[in-house]
Amino acid sequence: MTFSSRHIAIVAPSGYAADPEALRRAATRLRAQGHQVHDFCSAYDKYQRFAATDADRLQQLHDAARHPEVEIVIALRGGYGLSRLLPAIDFRLLAESGKRFVGHSDFTALHLGLLATTGAVSFAGPMICDDFSRPDISAFTESHFWQCLNGSMTVDMTALDNPAVDVVGKLWGGNLSMMTHLIGTPWMPAVEGGILFIEDVNEHPYRIERMLLQLLHAGVLARQQAVILGDFSGYRLSDYDNGYDFNAMLACLRAQLPVPLLHGLPFGHTPHKLTLPVGALCRLRSDQAGMQLVCSDYPGLQP
Repeated sequence: MTFSSRHIAIVAPSGYAADPEALRRAATRLRAQGHQVHDFCSAYDKYQRFAATDADRLQQLHDAARHPEVEIVIALRGGYGLSRLLPAIDFRLLAESGKRFVGHSDFTALHLGLLATTGAVSFAGPMICDDFSRPDISAFTESHFWQCLNGSMTVDMTALDNPAVDVVGKLWGGNLSMMTHLIGTPWMPAVEGGILFIEDVNEHPYRIERMLLQLLHAGVLARQQAVILGDFSGYRLSDYDNGYDFNAMLACLRAQLPVPLLHGLPFGHTPHKLTLPVGALCRLRSDQAGMQLVCSDYPGLQP
């Protein structure tokens, strides 16, 4: 696989790399592909469970946005930390910089804050740890990352038993816990007629149901044309669940949500993930055999 040389910034607005070698491995891999890597995070010592102090992590974001050569800004990892920065982030600076901001999980707060305050597109996708740092990085993840950032994306997915849907709307969403965390704040977008995608990790099906009901009761879901579930993994069922599992939760929600609920999106805390343009106009089609998502007409990388 070959790529055009790009200037890529690494920032750590949330957690630090538990294995420092992973950061070095990812940077070495990107440089070996011909990219110029600008490391904005390694100059700082970790602070508590964060990659640096709040002020230093904020500075990384703003410095990357101001850098004259950087084209892509990739988050080191998720965890927790962006919530503490939201009131101080200069979202206008980020939007007007023209950079492509990429990440997922905790980075959802930046995606949604940027969309809510400026309308700018950002990218829900792989992070340095543990996506680009994997010794066996997913070819699927890498291929779709560059396809999406180049300005268009078409993906066909095998997913059985989804409702028939053919809609066009603004694609938005991310980590479900982060979305519910932002309800009622200035950083929660008011998207009408959107296509909402969600994912999470280590969340039992009853907690997923509870958070989706919170989005429903807050009026968010009724304003969408479709909701797509990505990867939900890492949870454990027990005897107490007595048959209540992910499929039971899905059936319960489908019976009461006022919007089609689809599943099977390859996105989330999984090695094989799409990159999705948050805030772009997309078309979603599905039937009993699969789904297709087509996104274009958003700011991709210049040739």
